[in-house]
Amino acid sequence: MQIDPISWKQMTDVSQTNTNSTESSAGFVNVLSSLLNEESTSKPVERSMTQLAPGVTFKDGLLWQQLGVVDESVSSSTSIEAEFNDTGATKPTTFEDLITAAGERYGVPVSLIKAVIDAESSFNPHAVSSAGAKGLMQLMDGTARGLGVSNPFDPAQNIDGGTKYLSNLIQRFGGEIAMVLAAYNAGPTRVAGLGVSSDEELMSVAHELPKETQAYISKVMNAQSKYAL
Repeated sequence: MQIDPISWKQMTDVSQTNTNSTESSAGFVNVLSSLLNEESTSKPVERSMTQLAPGVTFKDGLLWQQLGVVDESVSSSTSIEAEFNDTGATKPTTFEDLITAAGERYGVPVSLIKAVIDAESSFNPHAVSSAGAKGLMQLMDGTARGLGVSNPFDPAQNIDGGTKYLSNLIQRFGGEIAMVLAAYNAGPTRVAGLGVSSDEELMSVAHELPKETQAYISKVMNAQSKYAL
């Protein structure tokens, strides 16, 4: 489902010179960081997520468990991490052409696609989470099939399917990037159930999101700011 990036409320790459948008994103990350810091002082963070958050099911659209453990049988040498130069800007990734093509096809900023891949799999096309999510953008089998992905370990198929899903969420949530990322991680039904319609409103109820989702939003937003350079 393709959307016009212009209609995405001009909320594309964070490199845009819209000061208010930049400050809003930074503010959201700060709020999440504060919530997570408070949580870390009370109990350790669980690194293996084998159970879904309350009220969430795989049918709800939950594709990724951010804190899921990557299959130990996958060699760390297969991970293709992005590199940053002295200015902080990223160098092209191995999947640059595939990411660029998918971004153009579905109207999704390249910086956002890269940030999601970075957070989900660290650019490892063979990554498998404890929840069964697979590949670069960590697609669950059922969702992958629905997106036309027959082999989630094929970078071309995985990037196309994951970007298509991002595009759908962008349209559903009006281009509100934090809401999109929350839905990508915890499921669109859960986010819709919060009764908010903007990132600003989501910020006020961020404590109602699972801790792993709060961390996920912050991680992707921070990564996107680097990939936009």
